[in-house]
Amino acid sequence: MALGPRLDLRQSQSLVMTPQLQQAIRLLAASNLELETYIGEALEANPLLDAGTTGTEERAEPPEDGETPREERTSDLLMEAGEGEGDAPLDLDPAALDHDRETGDGAIAGAESGDWGGAVSAPGSGSLEDYPDVEQLGAAEITLGEHLLSQVGASARDERQAFIARHIVGLLDDAGYLRFDLEAIAYDLGADHTSVGEALDLVQSLDPSGVGARSLAECLAIQARDADRYDPCMAKLIDNLDLLARGEIARLKRMCAVDEEDFADMLRELRGYDPKPGLAFAPSRVEGVVPDVLLSANGAGGWDIAINEETLPRLVVNRSYYIEISAAASDASAQGWLKEKLADAHWLIRALDQRQKTILKTAAEIVRRQDGFFRRGVSELRPLTLREVAEKIDMHESTVSRVTSNKYLACDRGTFELKYFFSSGVGRIGSSGESEGASSEAIKARIRALIDAEDPKKVLSDQKLVDLLNEEGFDLARRTVAKYREAIGIGSSAQRRRAKKLEGL
Repeated sequence: MALGPRLDLRQSQSLVMTPQLQQAIRLLAASNLELETYIGEALEANPLLDAGTTGTEERAEPPEDGETPREERTSDLLMEAGEGEGDAPLDLDPAALDHDRETGDGAIAGAESGDWGGAVSAPGSGSLEDYPDVEQLGAAEITLGEHLLSQVGASARDERQAFIARHIVGLLDDAGYLRFDLEAIAYDLGADHTSVGEALDLVQSLDPSGVGARSLAECLAIQARDADRYDPCMAKLIDNLDLLARGEIARLKRMCAVDEEDFADMLRELRGYDPKPGLAFAPSRVEGVVPDVLLSANGAGGWDIAINEETLPRLVVNRSYYIEISAAASDASAQGWLKEKLADAHWLIRALDQRQKTILKTAAEIVRRQDGFFRRGVSELRPLTLREVAEKIDMHESTVSRVTSNKYLACDRGTFELKYFFSSGVGRIGSSGESEGASSEAIKARIRALIDAEDPKKVLSDQKLVDLLNEEGFDLARRTVAKYREAIGIGSSAQRRRAKKLEGL
């Protein structure tokens, strides 16, 4: 066989991530705040884009005779650009893009029509303490830093001490603790260690008592001094908080040289102190959670699911301005720029519309799967995976993962991240005798309820919890119960027994 150069023609297929597809992926995973920022930048960069009113306001004002509604004008623009297929939910798996464009909104229509059946239980049923409501309530109007700074000027010896004290106040965390080394502070300010120490003493003398501490023991000691209770016995108790946590009461009594009655008085005094005095004020940074999806019960016994349209503006193409500048654009470069901006506007409108459809379709399937949770509470939360939802709505698992990231659903039970409804599960025998799944969140809630109701004199061991849960149909191993118990921040039976013993003193 002769060796030599030759020219071959081959045909192959490959997946290419275009810049627009990459941007669509980022839009789908973006939170409301990130999306609002992106839309603001797009409005500044593209003169053909205008921010219309929200969907609610548009529907409240019907179009005049002969006028095309704003929604239809948007659709016309998409059709003119050859992008009418954009009504399908956006699945960003490149291999499945063509298939998903043919997907309808059947799941959403079914959710909105309320054909899932069943009577709606009272909104107040179940204990709301079991549900992780992520809504952040408004805090106090003044922050800890502002409160302390208002006191520094009147308490400082001179302006230099006030300057160092203000710097230390700025380093305190929300709980009021100083997590920085004094040597580092002195180095940053070019001050000596003695001056920094005196400024710290000044901060620790301010209200509320206990701020500026570098440890829990120092925080409690400051409050004990302010209460005139920091005697040698109390100092010894505060210096040995680790023994108190381990429940070594007899040893602490000997170290403090007090009898049982005096020791009980010291414990009551210690419990009256605030271990995190700064939390009585507003945190330095408060971020509210804005729900993306709104869920409410309808009269037909089903659910109404809607996108929260109040959070983002509706984008439209300014057609009159496009015609005006198009007539004035004489050279080819200006016409090319104008067509590019028009294409960008069409794409962004289509991408945002598909993003909403995809979020709504995914949320509708989650609500259908977790119907029992919304009606009866966390005990009815079922195990659910991203793959199960993706297969049901004919999308890729990675798309469902992006849709549920940083997206929140608001309902009568509170506001939840969509990721909350996905959890692993264990086997459970239902009331009918058939095997069914139970969510790990439901099991955690049941473990918490059992421990909250336990007799202080008969603390439940992990094995006893296993036996009680097995009686209720949960098929669990002892190590699984211990893992769930630790995940919700509940100590072992020995730790709880010591804590209850201390409470009884």
